[in-house]
Amino acid sequence: MKIQKEITQKLNLIFQPVTLDVLNESHQHGVPQNSETHFKVIIASDKFKGLSLIQRHRAIYEALKEELAQGVHALAIHAMTPEEWNQKKENQFKSPPCLGGSSKD
Repeated sequence: MKIQKEITQKLNLIFQPVTLDVLNESHQHGVPQNSETHFKVIIASDKFKGLSLIQRHRAIYEALKEELAQGVHALAIHAMTPEEWNQKKENQFKSPPCLGGSSKD
C-alpha cells in the first residue's frame, strides 16, 4: 500500500489534521487486485477554517498532485474543520456502489 501511505504522510504533514482516514476503495471497482487507484479521504483540520468546500478540495488536490498524475484515478474528499467533524456521524461517509468499469480496460 505504497500510494496510500504516501497520501497519508503528505496530508498529515501539510494539514496536521485532528482526524485523517485514507481508505483504498479500489477493490470496489473494476480494477486489478491490489490496485491503488480509488481513494476516499476523510480529514478534519484547523487549516480548513474560513475556506469554502471548493478551496478545501483544491488544497488537497494540490497536495496530492503527484499521486493524481501517476495513477490515482478517483479521490473522494470529505474535508472539514474539527468542529464540523464533531457534528458528523461516521455513516455519512459511506461510498456509493460502483456503476461501471472493468479490469479489462
